[in-house]
Amino acid sequence: MATSSVLPQLRCLRTLCLRISGSRGYATSSSTSPAQTWPHQSQFGNIHDDQVARLAAQPLHSLALADLVRHGRPPLSADALFSSANFILSLLPIRLAHRIQALRNLPFIVVSNPHIARIYNNYVHSLSTLLPYRERRITNLEDEIQFTEVMADLVQTHSNTIPILARGFLECRKYINPADVTRFLDEHLRTRIGTRLIAEQHIALHLSSQPHNGGATTPQEHDQSSYIGVIDTALRPAEIVRHCEAFVGEICELKYGVRPTVVINGQPDTVMTHVPTHLEYIVTELLKNAFRATVESGKEREPVVVTIAAAPDTTDTTPLATNSLQTDHQLANLSSTPGVTIRIRDRGGGISPEVLPSIWAYSFTTFADEDVMDKGISNSSSSGNGTTDALNAVSGASGDSSSLAGLGYGLPLGRAYAEHFGGGVQVQSLWGWGTDVYLKLKGLGN
Repeated sequence: MATSSVLPQLRCLRTLCLRISGSRGYATSSSTSPAQTWPHQSQFGNIHDDQVARLAAQPLHSLALADLVRHGRPPLSADALFSSANFILSLLPIRLAHRIQALRNLPFIVVSNPHIARIYNNYVHSLSTLLPYRERRITNLEDEIQFTEVMADLVQTHSNTIPILARGFLECRKYINPADVTRFLDEHLRTRIGTRLIAEQHIALHLSSQPHNGGATTPQEHDQSSYIGVIDTALRPAEIVRHCEAFVGEICELKYGVRPTVVINGQPDTVMTHVPTHLEYIVTELLKNAFRATVESGKEREPVVVTIAAAPDTTDTTPLATNSLQTDHQLANLSSTPGVTIRIRDRGGGISPEVLPSIWAYSFTTFADEDVMDKGISNSSSSGNGTTDALNAVSGASGDSSSLAGLGYGLPLGRAYAEHFGGGVQVQSLWGWGTDVYLKLKGLGN
């Protein structure tokens, strides 16, 4: 299966992240003093306010899949690796500065919360680590290796951002409007998706390229892989659905003693270019909702029907990016549908009109407040459990998955992942009957 072929690479990536940052306290310490770290100083970096303001004033680059595959298929040459590293350096400091500025703009009583202050410290540390590299271009392997270690450091530092922020905003909900929380988190998490993705993309390209393997990896081995970094150019959504069905079904059976079946129809042989972990996260969250509703409404014998429809290819043959480093032959190998729509239909009774307007709000959940606070988020600083995100998961199976409802971040975060590359999630509820959820994803096309 396509989902299993990336596991060794992701495990290697995770090992590198843990090796680089395992001995450092900033990523796991929860004893940060808000008075020392907010609003202008951090114990992990020395950044002047004018540096943050200057970077935050620059516009964010709108990340596209074409940006991430522009350097070609591994193994990359040294020059291609240098180009990838310098491309990241042109983007990451600006993205980090935008998030630091946004955190500084929150009400003081909110940013004084130790969990939110900890996130601020992590961003300041990451920016202070990257700024020295921004002053020069990466032109040799020694610098590129050191830079990749910095990227691994950054990925590990921010691995628990979502559960930590969730905990902080839950503790501060008396002091900030829920609509303001949703706006902040929506912008913050959408930006974080791209930030983490481009960092992990370079790490994956680094690990799979010959200059660091002493020629141990042969081109033939890479020719057999459909992956460019963390992106699968031959992703089969039907296989992802089956993988997620097995995972969610185990949770459902553990909790309820039964599990619904999943029927896939439409165009199950569809192939596209996308990030597998993104799709795994989204489908997992949607199936969790569908399975829970189906079982709790007593319709467990009714299948959850997943329909896959490939978008027609109406694109021309112009290059994906004007400054792409790929050859025409490599671009031709990215042959897949330009987009896919996946409909997940259940007979779980639908969503009540009172609940429907709130499903896109962060921290909205059908669990009681005491259940939410007792979930794995309280242990996120030590184990990484709790609400997780796609790039922090391996095949959608990490995090606290012992129940089918959680902290209320699943649906809005899933929509954020879908919309990051021009897709989206729409919910159509027939109250008293069931729910149709439409997931639209954009790929690269031919």
